[in-house]
Amino acid sequence: MRSCRLVDVKIGVLALQGNVSEHIDAFCLAADRVKGSGTFEVFEVRSPADLARCGALAIPGGESTTISRLIDKNHLYEPLCNFSGGIFATCAGMVLMATDVSDPRIHSLGLIEMSIDRNAFGRQRESFEADIPVKGIEGGPFHAIFIRAPIATSSGADVNVLARIDQGIVAVEKGKHMAFSFHPELGGDTRLHERFLRMLVMNIS
Repeated sequence: MRSCRLVDVKIGVLALQGNVSEHIDAFCLAADRVKGSGTFEVFEVRSPADLARCGALAIPGGESTTISRLIDKNHLYEPLCNFSGGIFATCAGMVLMATDVSDPRIHSLGLIEMSIDRNAFGRQRESFEADIPVKGIEGGPFHAIFIRAPIATSSGADVNVLARIDQGIVAVEKGKHMAFSFHPELGGDTRLHERFLRMLVMNIS
């Protein structure tokens, strides 16, 4: 567990598989850049009891089929579906947030109305980086890292599309939730983590 400066917010990072430490580091760095007071905690989540402590949660990138299976194995599926806090989901996390996934092995949470094409770009060697404009953040395009990335092929009317590329939708927001097909926890640019934190602070204040 790490303590950072911010309004009293507890953020868990789902620590079943994937880029866990990278999200912890990114959120702690983002907290230093977001004005506030009080205590901000980031910690790993592996059980329903851990999740119950959270005001928000990050679902990291990794292997979506593996994370889905481990969510069920660790009795986290229903608690995640009923989680009242905000969720920051990246890559595999975006797949899990969707209502419709092109892989029957994925037991998705259905928290954001969108259809997902898992591994839309093919194998690891088709991974790439691109500078893309993202609605709602200042300072120019975001340098996005796509690693075996999914694409949202459609989204519901109440879903705010934050970014697209030629192949489809790569960033969305719905209520307290944000989801990205790329990896904002990599590369040192914390603007998207900062946006998420500011939203949490606003909802608590």
